Amino acid sequence: MKALVTGATGFIGSRVARALLKAGHSVRALHRPTSSLRMLDGLPVELVVGDLTNPASLDAAAAGMDVVFHTAAMLSGSRGDLKRMTAVTVAGTRAVLMAARQAGVKRVVHTSTVSALGIPDALEASGLMDENHTWNYKPERWVYGYTKYLAELEVQRAVAAGLDVVIVNPSLVFGPGDVYRMTASLVVQVANGRLPVCTAGGLNVVHIDDVVAGHLAAMERGKTGERYILGGQNVSLPWLVKQIAAIAGTPAPLPLPAGLVRALAGAAQVAQPFVPLSLDILYLAGYYFYYDVGKAQRELRLPAPRPALDAIQDAYDWFCEMGAITRRKCDDAPEDKGEKKDRRPPGEGD
Repeated sequence: MKALVTGATGFIGSRVARALLKAGHSVRALHRPTSSLRMLDGLPVELVVGDLTNPASLDAAAAGMDVVFHTAAMLSGSRGDLKRMTAVTVAGTRAVLMAARQAGVKRVVHTSTVSALGIPDALEASGLMDENHTWNYKPERWVYGYTKYLAELEVQRAVAAGLDVVIVNPSLVFGPGDVYRMTASLVVQVANGRLPVCTAGGLNVVHIDDVVAGHLAAMERGKTGERYILGGQNVSLPWLVKQIAAIAGTPAPLPLPAGLVRALAGAAQVAQPFVPLSLDILYLAGYYFYYDVGKAQRELRLPAPRPALDAIQDAYDWFCEMGAITRRKCDDAPEDKGEKKDRRPPGEGD
């Protein structure tokens, strides 16, 4: 089978390309002229230069392909980037889908994100969001999530027009190969002591290997037009940063009330110098982004996901190898890192 992977030089895209090759498929890797090809070094892929904002390049890339894995998108941005992110993530997705349809592609696997599902309906950890949850937040407060939601609407329009597309929604992905977050990853921020404070809230952490397996399972067993959350373990944010700090041998970030963090986000000139995160994310302090991963396990026949600690450890080791985490911290980390980990159930004792 011939597969086109957009965003093939990125974290998820490069790992999907590797998995496809291992499964015996041929891979055409779409990348921008300026993209680093480091994550594709040594792989027997067909390299094709293209851009989501250049539909003609997408038509050429999709020609002759059986399946398209659309993993490319603009990773982050502020409210000032809405126009640019719409052009790349939304219009770009529309162009990929049109190219796939014109090329007679049999199936498209669209990489979305749980961010496209919106935010929990309440601040308290009162339940799990699933694939039926929809966008319910101010677009200007979370441009990334909003544009990914709009991209999913493009998918649904394409499905209504007859294209076979399946959507996968990864949660917070950790593991080796996160090349574009060498400084921005939460693992790097905490390990290097650049995240001095933490607040209440929760996240779902998934290992990159589970995300890749979910992509291939969606290609094989996903239902047209359906969403599938590719998630792992629901953990509280304090628990998560404690584990990263324990692995790195660094002090854990100090607790800060979520309400105060949200107030600081509103006063950008005060918050930005002290907290190395985007203001959009600060507005979400105190929310528990917990997800039900049952649908993907049932319909895609995926096994139980790896523990969050495995994903954290593998990401930490890779960032050390790449030099993104100060070597002293990597060298000083205890040999048996498991001795320092708090293995209480996530959310308890935080």
